[in-house]
Amino acid sequence: MLVLAYYFPPLGGGGVQHSLKLVRYLAESGYEPFVVTGPALRRHRWAPLDASLEAELPADLRIERIARGEPPQPGQWRDRGERWLNLPSIWGRWWVEGSVDAARRLPQFDIVYATMSPYESAAAGARIAVERGVPWVAGLRDPWALDEMIVYPSGLHRRFEERTMRAALRSADAVVMNTPEAAARVTRAFAELAPRNIVAITNGFDPADFAAAPKPRDDRAFRIVHTGNLHTDIGEHQRRTGRLRRLVGGAVEGVDILTRSHVYLLRAVDLLLRRRPDLRDVVEVHLAGVVTGQDERVVQVHGRHAHVLGYLPHDESVDLIRTADLLFLPMHDLPPGVRATIVPGKTYEYLASGTPILGAVPAGDARDFLLASGRAVVCDPDDVEGMSRAIEAEIARPRGRPPFSIEGDKFLAAFERDRLAGRLAEVFDGVLGMQR
Repeated sequence: MLVLAYYFPPLGGGGVQHSLKLVRYLAESGYEPFVVTGPALRRHRWAPLDASLEAELPADLRIERIARGEPPQPGQWRDRGERWLNLPSIWGRWWVEGSVDAARRLPQFDIVYATMSPYESAAAGARIAVERGVPWVAGLRDPWALDEMIVYPSGLHRRFEERTMRAALRSADAVVMNTPEAAARVTRAFAELAPRNIVAITNGFDPADFAAAPKPRDDRAFRIVHTGNLHTDIGEHQRRTGRLRRLVGGAVEGVDILTRSHVYLLRAVDLLLRRRPDLRDVVEVHLAGVVTGQDERVVQVHGRHAHVLGYLPHDESVDLIRTADLLFLPMHDLPPGVRATIVPGKTYEYLASGTPILGAVPAGDARDFLLASGRAVVCDPDDVEGMSRAIEAEIARPRGRPPFSIEGDKFLAAFERDRLAGRLAEVFDGVLGMQR
């Protein structure tokens, strides 16, 4: 099979883990993967370099990289022009044409799996499938035009993107969404798609990443950890332009992206320390991931107790969450009665770590999973008082946690990467008309 994945080692970040673990475990279900990906010569915010991940790739894995380097980032005005006029981007054309050319260098394969984003992968996967006379499967790590976090120039642009999404998914032989809510949303939005061809297979974690004992700590601080991207600048921009976006319909009504950042956590810690000044030398916040200038400015204002670690290689990130005292999982806020369509990828590794979790999350699958685990306390994304009280309660608990083991945990077993790869292989079997 061909796996079409822009986010692939030596790039790092959450999106890479899906494709990396998939190609590691597909062979156990009888599928030999080929990979078509980018040259990985340029790093950016959503794709930092993490060369350590290349050590996990199978030695015999064939990877075809697009020969031409990525086009430069468009200037501000060109970028706006492409968005407002709904023009194909230079980068999108490069990715589609380069992917098709790279696939031509591969021997015959039986099926194409295009993992998205970028959503231009749908066009590339469909073209490759037509050229080879094979089926293709759309794998959406986020729900594309149905993603409530994406802000479009106008409601017309969102409807146009929904039309593009509809056409792409109609050409696919199966559609894999990564949350149950996203699968249900696609089924409702695109009634012409056969429900049997739409399945939900979540992200997950690899038990092998947690096999070694965590490194011991020699300090007595209460360490709150957040890993992954913060969305401070995106959230603040959304608030500045919120009135205009509501008028033109580019944003989903009632969504607040700023809560998917460290802003409210740092406010909660400030509130706690005003109430409990005896904890000033106890509480620490560690932020691991690519940060922007605005992320750092928030720390300068509110985060005297915060440590900005920058992007960490994946194995170091896993060590960090396993040695934390509390993990922070923030998400965007939604209007009452609306369920989120996404679950942040770090959620599953948070759960596998056994570390207590503070989830500032709306209604949706993420909240459901956290509550079902029995290892999390949840509150609304903007509930500063609730976060503050939860942190204080966790500090008051005895510091020594009982030993935690992934093995035998039936709830966690559903999110193990090898099982998820097996479920995806069953989708491929169904498309190919095979029975095991």
